[in-house]
Amino acid sequence: MIDLQASGQGLDGYALLAVQLESLLADERDFVANSAQFSAFLFHELGDLNWAGLYLNKMGELVLGPFQGRVACVRIPFGRGVCGAAAQSRETQRVEDVHAFPGHIACDSASNSELVVPLVKEGELIGVLDLDSPSVGRFSVEDQAGVERLAEIFLRLTDCR
Repeated sequence: MIDLQASGQGLDGYALLAVQLESLLADERDFVANSAQFSAFLFHELGDLNWAGLYLNKMGELVLGPFQGRVACVRIPFGRGVCGAAAQSRETQRVEDVHAFPGHIACDSASNSELVVPLVKEGELIGVLDLDSPSVGRFSVEDQAGVERLAEIFLRLTDCR
């Protein structure tokens, strides 16, 4: 796991993660393979997560994709919960306390904060990247920017259809 405050290698934590993700995905373009690698990478590198994965846009609802963590909700309507809000608005949702979020879907009662990044490529919503933490307030503005950058790398290096 990388210390995101100071990597000691001349790169901040997310810059180092970006270099590592580029290398991890460089020789593969398959969506399922890269989604699985991306989920595992985030789950093991970010720390204080209890779930990391993708929900995919399937005919106007989100369907569970590759992930790391405990079993999860399989289908989420657009507009429902944090993931559905991100899909509907196409805007990142950073929620300090999911229990205070209107319409929150409790797939895992151990989750207390969430960061959901919409995955949009060439104007099309592919799905969302969902990160959950057992800690309230786990995700900062810096985390949001760093994870959005990692999502951009994933989308650029992956054939999404």
